[in-house]
Amino acid sequence: MIRKFAIKALVVFLSSIFSYVSFPGILTANNNIKELTLKEAIQIATTNNYLIKETIEKQRAALEAEKSATADLLPKLSASYSYMRLKHSPYAVFSYSELPIGSQKVNVGDKDNYGWDVTMTQPLFTGFALITKRKIAQLGVEISKVEHEQAILDITKQVKIAYYRILLAKRLVDVAEEEVRQLEAHAKDAELFYKQELIPRNDVLKSKVALAQAKQKLVKARSDYKIAVSALNNLLGWDISKTISVEDISGFKSQEYHEKELFEKALKDRPELRILRTAIQGAELGIRMARSAYFPNVYLVGRYEQKGEDILAKTNNYTNSHNASIGVEAKWTFFEWGKTRAEVKKTFHQKNALVERLKGIEDSVKLEVRDAIQRLNVAKQNVKTAKKALAQAKENYRITNLQYQQQVTTSTEVLDARTYLTQAEVNFYGALYGYMMAEAELARATGRK
Repeated sequence: MIRKFAIKALVVFLSSIFSYVSFPGILTANNNIKELTLKEAIQIATTNNYLIKETIEKQRAALEAEKSATADLLPKLSASYSYMRLKHSPYAVFSYSELPIGSQKVNVGDKDNYGWDVTMTQPLFTGFALITKRKIAQLGVEISKVEHEQAILDITKQVKIAYYRILLAKRLVDVAEEEVRQLEAHAKDAELFYKQELIPRNDVLKSKVALAQAKQKLVKARSDYKIAVSALNNLLGWDISKTISVEDISGFKSQEYHEKELFEKALKDRPELRILRTAIQGAELGIRMARSAYFPNVYLVGRYEQKGEDILAKTNNYTNSHNASIGVEAKWTFFEWGKTRAEVKKTFHQKNALVERLKGIEDSVKLEVRDAIQRLNVAKQNVKTAKKALAQAKENYRITNLQYQQQVTTSTEVLDARTYLTQAEVNFYGALYGYMMAEAELARATGRK
């Protein structure tokens, strides 16, 4: 029990050392939280995420399956041991009709019979079944590698989107906090103007109601931020309650994409399509393997054996106690009521099913790429219009607030201006980080990180 605890403690210690050495930017020397970059987040996720670990184990399993298939081509050694006791000793009867003694029984064996043997079997011809089986296993290794690549692409996209959602949620918290501060200042101004009998009581009440609503939105925004952080922690393989801070990415870099080139790249690089193409090759080999049942199986067999009356089978008073042999053994099942033919047809139809699935997924990939491009273009246009609207909303609020200070406009106008500004900020940040998310979706659709 102590040993098991010590091993667990050592694993935890080494893991913590590895995390610190590999990703020293998470904590500073005084344990202050340092901003996590997107590159670091992707690196950590592709190391710790359970989906990645699952594909690694599947890859190892595929390698072992290949070793197993290769071993079937090599000689096999087996041994057996037996013991049998007879009720009567075996005998032979010799007749002497010309002699007065007549016939005579002669023992030719013992009641106790021990025996053991060592046998070596080497496949010589199996209708290409064993060779085909190894080739199928090799394709399985290739598929497992591509599945690992696919998992990395999936996790990378998910980390990017989770990362951008944290940035968006943080921006929305900032917007909500700014709205609360400005509405608090406006409520104080309204109270002051009311005391000076410059505005009616209901203007004060409007400002307080607006402030209460802004505080509620701030609580919701902070909750959404915590959920976004937990989602990224989950992808990183960390405790979902872990406090992290991510580096901001606020720059907008618009890129031009050509649909035809992206189609070609997606059809070439998408892991799902590569897996299916390899699976079709495996199905073709499956047809060949099914046809191997039409042929006989031929084996080279070598055997060494001992038989005797003692436990080691060394003593034998009736025949030689040991012997060795070598020979060829052939087995051919030539009639099974059409079973082999049915197996061949089954694998043939399975291959055709994979071919049709490949065609369908190729069309789906094209649609996915086109959808990602369109969403990217929409987000690009939204960023431009939202940026312009944000500047106008800021100026509108500034002017309206100054007018209110000079009592040339109403509290309602100020509250409306603040509402317009909040919505403009939400729209701008939603479009900005929405563009980044659309880029992540497009990268995944074309098989890129």
